[in-house]
Amino acid sequence: MTHIQLSHGGGGEEMNRLIHSLFFEAFGNETLLQSEDAAALHIKSPIAFTTDGFTVSPLFFEGGDIGKIAIAGTVNDLAMMGARPLYLSAAFIIEEGLALEDLRRIVASMSAELARSSARIVCGDTKVVPKGACDKLFITTSGIGEIVYGGISAHRLCAGDAIIVSRDIGAHGATVLAAREGIGIWGDLRSDCATLWGAVAALLEGALSIHALRDATRGGLAAVLNEWAVASNVCIELEEEAIPISGPVRGLCELLGFEATDFANEGTFVLALPKAQAPRALEILRAMELTCNAALIGEVSQKRPGRVILKSPWGSSRYLELPKGELLPRIC
Repeated sequence: MTHIQLSHGGGGEEMNRLIHSLFFEAFGNETLLQSEDAAALHIKSPIAFTTDGFTVSPLFFEGGDIGKIAIAGTVNDLAMMGARPLYLSAAFIIEEGLALEDLRRIVASMSAELARSSARIVCGDTKVVPKGACDKLFITTSGIGEIVYGGISAHRLCAGDAIIVSRDIGAHGATVLAAREGIGIWGDLRSDCATLWGAVAALLEGALSIHALRDATRGGLAAVLNEWAVASNVCIELEEEAIPISGPVRGLCELLGFEATDFANEGTFVLALPKAQAPRALEILRAMELTCNAALIGEVSQKRPGRVILKSPWGSSRYLELPKGELLPRIC
């Protein structure tokens, strides 16, 4: 059979064969292979726990696919809490008729992304729904991580903190938009989709006083910073010229009238820490390929608590507002 059939979700021979030949083959570990109703886990330290659903369209795009996002997104949510990723679950809702080769490709992508951290898939579920009941494939994941650095929180920003972004912004949102609308953009436009635990672990090992971390997914940089400003009742002042934006992303924004600060990212995080430690943080990040163009983009003050101010190179300034409306549905 070259396509998924309803029998693959029926609990019988076809489902058993799919699970063993595809999912167990890709994700196999001693816990998953027990095939119990629940995974028995042993964790002695404080944990972080997260869950997420992935409905991205199209399933495949430059730089990633729905499987890569599912793993990277879950691992990154744990990393942003200073937690070493350990255990993941994965539930698949598959539309009847999905090409089996596409599912294999997605599962292989998930397996490859798992190898970039210490995480393992230890339990899961598979459902097949009739054609038209969902759009090809939805994936839901949950993750558990061991907190190795406590106290990271959106409520901990204070005046004098530096704001650092780990790389150029908006690549994922721009890539998915271009793929979905068939827009040809010059240059190497690729999603930033990536596992961030390695970069975060390097920062934690650097003995820095990290106040806040957040991956800038839906709503992009603008959403993260506005949430932080409100949560900590501080003002965040940004230098517009310092925010790294690639040529292809800038070009797409100018063409369609979007703001790169609103575009989703899937491998970019924002960091707040004391300004005196910013040079060391940048040194650590720029030594890694994934974060080699990390940039200091602003600082925290008490000028306008609860607001984010974007200062232009010409001396003017404006509020950077939360994105409004549905900029781009099914981005992740």
